Amino acid sequence: MSEKRVDKSKEGKHPVRSFLSFLLMLAVVLLVVLLAAYRDGTGFDILRRYLHYGRAEQAGGETVYHYDASSKNRFALLGESLAVLSDASLSLYNSAGQEIWSAPVTMTAPALVSGGGRAVAYDVGGTSLYVLDQSGLLLELDTGEEEPYISARLNQNGELAVTVQKKGYKGSVKAYDRAMGPEPSFEFKSSQRFVLDGYIAGDILAAVTLGQENGAFVSNIVLYKMPQTEPVADYSVSGGLVAAIGEQDGRLVTVSDTVLTYASASGEITGSYSYNGAYLREYDLGGTGFTALLLNRYRSGSVGRLVTVDKNGGELGSLEVREEVLGISASGRYLAVLYTDRLAIYNQDLQPYATLQGTGDARGVLMRPDGSALLLSAGSASLFLP
Repeated sequence: MSEKRVDKSKEGKHPVRSFLSFLLMLAVVLLVVLLAAYRDGTGFDILRRYLHYGRAEQAGGETVYHYDASSKNRFALLGESLAVLSDASLSLYNSAGQEIWSAPVTMTAPALVSGGGRAVAYDVGGTSLYVLDQSGLLLELDTGEEEPYISARLNQNGELAVTVQKKGYKGSVKAYDRAMGPEPSFEFKSSQRFVLDGYIAGDILAAVTLGQENGAFVSNIVLYKMPQTEPVADYSVSGGLVAAIGEQDGRLVTVSDTVLTYASASGEITGSYSYNGAYLREYDLGGTGFTALLLNRYRSGSVGRLVTVDKNGGELGSLEVREEVLGISASGRYLAVLYTDRLAIYNQDLQPYATLQGTGDARGVLMRPDGSALLLSAGSASLFLP
């Protein structure tokens, strides 16, 4: 009688059982993600990163972009694309790190600002301006020497406000809608006060002007309902000069050297946050529902506080800082802080989210809304995935 052999190598291989095990594991993973998402909103970002990059975390940095090294390099993220501006060139790189557009430029004081999936590059005090999206050039302007650029701002919809000097006036703000035609859709001209900046919030153009009251400089925000040429409201920012204007949850926010001020589109001040004598070192308006401030206790040195502030002027989080900070960057619900020896990512309440030790020669950082961050070195950028 012949003995029947059993192939033990096939034991335990049950397709149905394996599939059920996979479904069970997937359900557990989704449950963990949903619990995390319910707790602090970060779980969905973990899932997004895992699905997009094929892994949940990366302990080190993976080089993604290479560019020409320059001390005047400025950087901006357009989704997963990177714009790099120096005093000699403007380049755009796609998510694979390939240069897809480039142009030579001549700028003395290059500035690069992003918003609404676009970036605007311009020469402060110069005559050149470029607007890019992820596919390349959208708009190129040259004002001529009589109307040099002072500032440029893109809002969350990719609409552009450009502040220029104006012959016969004390400045003007030109508004360009999302179509980015060569001619502005609206222009505000000031004959009474100097104009420093501008921002488009819906159908409102907010112009930052500078005047004097009782021998002191005062910033005044003048609001125009486009295309009306007469202002519909205005409000003053007392106690400091406005360095930037943006928007948080439908409210205008201005950053001055002494206070954050929040206001509605009708010109009503809805909140403020005083620095209480501290010195503003850095700020970022890119977070969702919060503004990030780095405040120094003294004019020089590295002793101070990192603060996040909500749209009502309330403090969300505060963190004592006693070491050198190379840069901060806010996006989505996250804030990235680059120290000399590590990268720390916090949530909007300044609770630790992720840390990368040993950042090498990185000198800057760009936070991304999915919780990942781009470390910027002299000639390359690397991606950190928490």
